[in-house]
Amino acid sequence: MSRVDKLAVTLPGLAMPADAERLLGAIPAALAPAVAHAWTHAPFLRGLLRTRRATFEHIAAHGFDAALTHAWATMQADNDVIDDRLRRAKADIALITALADLSQAWPLEKVTRTLSDFADHALNSAVAAALAERDAPNMGFVVLGLGKLGSHELNYSSDVDLILLYDPAAMPCRGREEPDEAAVRIAKRVVDIMQGPRPTGYVFRTDLRLRPSPEATAIALPLAAAEHYYQSEALTWERVAFIRARACAGDIAAGEAFLAAIRPFIWRRSLDYTAIRDIQSVSLRIRDHYDAGQAIGPGFDLKRGRGGIREVEFFAQIHQMIWGGRNTALRAPATLDALAALAAAGQMAPDQAAGLAAAYRWLRTIEHRLQMRADEQTHAIPTQAAARSAVVALCGFADWRSFEKQLAAVTDSVSTAYDSLITEAGGARLPSEPAALKAWLRQAGLKPAAVQPLVERWRAGGYRALRSEAAQARFEALLPDLLATLAASADPGQTAARFDSFLSQLPAGVQFFALLEANPRLTPLLGRLLGLTPVLANALARTPDLLDVLLGVDAFAPVPEAHALTTELRGLTRGAPTPNEVRAPALEDVLDRVRRWTGERRFQIGAQLIERAVDPLVAARNLADVADSAMTVLYDAVVHDFAMAHGSIAGGALIVLAMGRYGGHALTHASDLDLVYLFSGAHDAQSDGARQLAATSYFNRLAPRLTAALSVPTAAGALYEVDTRLRPSGAQGLLAVSVDSFARYQREAAWTWEHLALTRARVVAGPSVELRAVIADILAMPRDPAKLHSDVLAMRGDIDSAKPGQGLLDVKLGKGGLVDIEFITHYLQLRHGVGVTADLRDALAALHAAGHVPAALLAAHDVLTRLLVVLRLVVPDTSGKVGSLPPQVSLLLAQTVGCDDFAGLEAVLTLAKRSVIAAWESVFDSKR
Repeated sequence: MSRVDKLAVTLPGLAMPADAERLLGAIPAALAPAVAHAWTHAPFLRGLLRTRRATFEHIAAHGFDAALTHAWATMQADNDVIDDRLRRAKADIALITALADLSQAWPLEKVTRTLSDFADHALNSAVAAALAERDAPNMGFVVLGLGKLGSHELNYSSDVDLILLYDPAAMPCRGREEPDEAAVRIAKRVVDIMQGPRPTGYVFRTDLRLRPSPEATAIALPLAAAEHYYQSEALTWERVAFIRARACAGDIAAGEAFLAAIRPFIWRRSLDYTAIRDIQSVSLRIRDHYDAGQAIGPGFDLKRGRGGIREVEFFAQIHQMIWGGRNTALRAPATLDALAALAAAGQMAPDQAAGLAAAYRWLRTIEHRLQMRADEQTHAIPTQAAARSAVVALCGFADWRSFEKQLAAVTDSVSTAYDSLITEAGGARLPSEPAALKAWLRQAGLKPAAVQPLVERWRAGGYRALRSEAAQARFEALLPDLLATLAASADPGQTAARFDSFLSQLPAGVQFFALLEANPRLTPLLGRLLGLTPVLANALARTPDLLDVLLGVDAFAPVPEAHALTTELRGLTRGAPTPNEVRAPALEDVLDRVRRWTGERRFQIGAQLIERAVDPLVAARNLADVADSAMTVLYDAVVHDFAMAHGSIAGGALIVLAMGRYGGHALTHASDLDLVYLFSGAHDAQSDGARQLAATSYFNRLAPRLTAALSVPTAAGALYEVDTRLRPSGAQGLLAVSVDSFARYQREAAWTWEHLALTRARVVAGPSVELRAVIADILAMPRDPAKLHSDVLAMRGDIDSAKPGQGLLDVKLGKGGLVDIEFITHYLQLRHGVGVTADLRDALAALHAAGHVPAALLAAHDVLTRLLVVLRLVVPDTSGKVGSLPPQVSLLLAQTVGCDDFAGLEAVLTLAKRSVIAAWESVFDSKR
């Protein structure tokens, strides 16, 4: 947006009219220009200077702030009839704010806040008076302020947008009056106090049309009915209206509770681009409806005109709707605050936010000058020359030409910014006639035989997401770009088929298409995800909202460390229970939220891998950190839920031991969770709940619940596969055993392979100190080197027989793969007691430092692990021929290990496997 200069609205000097001097007396020099302009160009202000002389004298003697304080004190001490008392107070406030504005003594924010604060006071006084007339306290009747009242931004002659709600149980009824009748009569009395005709004028005009279905509903609604409406039936424009809603009078506590209850309706965590397009459409309709007020010149509408006040507000509100569901700091009701918050959060360029804020201040200031001239609720530049000249002078301009030039510059800067949000998607439409469509597809690089039937199926509207006319229209507009994206993918036919599967599972509605329409950069990214990785493609098909994850400013930033992830997840589940909490959300709610959050983070990490924004070694740790966070929150929730029925066991707790890749903090997108359940304390202890259980029974009932929490699909989808077969005695043993029993088994009965597996054990939930000491003691046990050597070779031979390698891309099981590295590492850990850590890479580094393995083995580990992490995303089945890989998949794999092409990858991979084989033969003195 172009920079807007010279936005100050400064009044030039003007000789004080003689009649004003005679009436008002000596006027301070700093106040004189404002008084002269008010007297000369604003009949309404001239009337206030005549009738509120005492207030003016207080301003002249003590300044605006002191005069405002005095006006508040006078208002509160006034015992006259409320109707007249509020009208006199309104006149005082109107005079003080007008002269403070004209004198530039107060910024825009203080002017609008003063007007808004008085409106709050007047409304609250009116409600209290209406209830007092029924001998009732000010309770049970709620006034919600919306629009500029809700955001403390009232303009000089604004009406107040209200929604009136009530609690039927609290309504003071007369005779046979029903609560709804009483509430309507109270509401009518409040409105009459505010705007009923009196010799002293009015307080504020009231507008009750923002309530649900105003043409069919009473002017006051029950709280419960209103809550039901906003939770289930409300429209997009009502969401926008409630961005600036607040309880401003009456029963404030009840109003705030109501707003808290409908907050999910207003602030949706999932981006709803259909709603965004609806707001854009509203703006376009406003421009069309107020066509006469769009062109700069006489009659231009400062509020609704092109580049006017409403467009600055909509610009901020659209961005708030997009990002406010995830970032509470962006929910600022006031426009200037919202622009500043969006800039601070990185959702707007700072210079754009500053430019829009400057334009908004200027336009609002002009609007105030326009309205204070005759106390009219107008936003249009007068069409009559005399009135227009008076407004121009009141705004501090020498003539209409200079004012019009500045108005054009300001509105052009706003409309340029706003036009970018309402630009309709362009581009040629896809042909419908079969022969023309076939030619188009062929020219685009797509095989008509594979893709044309899919296009015809989509156009037939058989899928839920494509049944409505609106969805079809948006989809047609997107089709050319979508098909071009499919053509550029690794395997266009396969990608088109995946997109078809994805489309078939979308819910009804146009949200997805509106999302792509509003964010063109998502279309090529979607093509890469669908074309390169079936894992992420399937996740998208199940949960299309995952695309929202890629719109955040931090989508491709480093994933936070484990503690920060856990804190984030706890916040989303409203804090899974801690020992100091007595209440917790329903377990089912926690399960769903953990699944959604985990799915989003796993999808984010997968997209970062596809876009090469993260080292696969880092991504593997990130995936384990995400699993740790899910484990922590679910563990706490399940333990808390179980204790509600069975109590807890003094000195006892469930302990979760992670094994394998999870224990080694290096997961892939295909990894399951290898878990062993233990418990601390005495096995014969009793729980203290209503339904008591002995410790062994207690923890063997608790452990399956945690497994189910981690693995059973809910409405939010699946989470992890869980494997508990590494526990003592395998699948035949108890699911959870005591730490003492586990230690005894490991010392006396465990096989060598179980000790090898224990080298990658890590406590991920429950008390860890005692168990970590037990594991360290077991791993440090003296061993027969010859037996250890022969056992390892026998075990590796068994794996070779059961699961032979599947070719070059089998970087795990094949000769020279990661399993060989694991056997080498774990053998040396037990043999020498060096590098005994669950992290395989750290263990190798320690073994290399001690001279037990060459540096080449560490390098080979990195190559193989990087490939494994990416392969699990793009080639889940590595048994196929290398030559059958799509070119873009081959390129991604090559780039994963720093090569430019697949030939380079083959060379690097071959060298890595040879390094592993050489290390094997050196360590075991045996051929591999």
